[in-house]
Amino acid sequence: MKFLHISDLHIGKRVNEFSMLEDQRHVLKQILNIAEREQAEGVLIAGDIYDKSVPSAEAVQIFDWFLTELAGRGKKVFAVSGNHDSPERIAFGAQLMSGREVYLSPVYNGRTSKISLQDEYGELCVYLLPFLKPAAVRHALEKELEGELPESYQDAVRLAVERMEIDDTKRNILVAHQFVTGAGRCDSEEVAVGGLDNVDAELFDRFDYAALGHIHSPQSVKRETVRYCGTPLKYSFSESEQEKSATLVELKEKGEVVLSAVPLSPLHDMRKIRGTYEEVMSRRFYQGTDTEDYVQITLTDEEDIPDGLQKLRTVYPNLMRLVYDNSRTRQEQSVEAAEEIEQKSELELFGEFYELQNNRPMSGEQAEFVKRMIEELRQKE
Repeated sequence: MKFLHISDLHIGKRVNEFSMLEDQRHVLKQILNIAEREQAEGVLIAGDIYDKSVPSAEAVQIFDWFLTELAGRGKKVFAVSGNHDSPERIAFGAQLMSGREVYLSPVYNGRTSKISLQDEYGELCVYLLPFLKPAAVRHALEKELEGELPESYQDAVRLAVERMEIDDTKRNILVAHQFVTGAGRCDSEEVAVGGLDNVDAELFDRFDYAALGHIHSPQSVKRETVRYCGTPLKYSFSESEQEKSATLVELKEKGEVVLSAVPLSPLHDMRKIRGTYEEVMSRRFYQGTDTEDYVQITLTDEEDIPDGLQKLRTVYPNLMRLVYDNSRTRQEQSVEAAEEIEQKSELELFGEFYELQNNRPMSGEQAEFVKRMIEELRQKE
């Protein structure tokens, strides 16, 4: 059974005040065609369907069109709400839409939606887990649980998974929207201070495939089948070198999962340009390139160009960002960096160094140990 895994559509998003709606409709048309061409049974949408919890009318219309097209082509849909979504709005009409095999995650109430499918290899179960905060799990289970209620994201997701009653003899897919420790971030994501939203990949060990959303770069974490498919479009210049894709997932008999990335082509690419004003405005420089791409231009001139943004837009109409890199800006950056360091405590600086080296933040126990060590060193001064 084949599925197409997508996530983080962020329909309605604006990047540097440029609306992405036209680009999003363009890439969603591609996804429809890929699902049909690859004969996918269904599409897994792992959260952040909209960019805002109260999406614009235009954003809702695009998602409505996308779901209608998928259902009309006989494709099942399995979608969960993300941290940018309103779980109540995503769940609206879920029971009605399930009649067309469009399955939307309900607001978490202590139980997780499970959809059972059949193919030549037997039963396959798809679990829909919306983005979970510890407070949501505590609210859902406070009357039911006698022990301690979860305080961390790790405990909240662990508890939700434990309550799913998974049959390990069957093939199981999880669609979820959480940050798994060890995943690489980029600038367009919403970051929780100190990595408080981290959960361990081991929580998903019982699933043959975990279709994850929340991280914008395509990647697997700890094992190939715990996967972020990434955004279908570039939403920051930190993603300019990435090739965006949807993940095609094929589950055969139990234990056999085949993954492949299907490239997506944007309406407008997002890329960086660097040079002097005279260089980047030279026909020889931009000839053969798509000047309507979304671009960030870094000018290396020592003096600012009067009305530089407007002049550059005569050649690059979708110029999103203009920055300068010269002796003046480098000096300013050095001063700002030094001032920022001076304002941080020893514990904060050590924590940043630890996370840089280990790709994960310190645990509470480690932070407490470092804090005691710093205090002991101060006493010896």
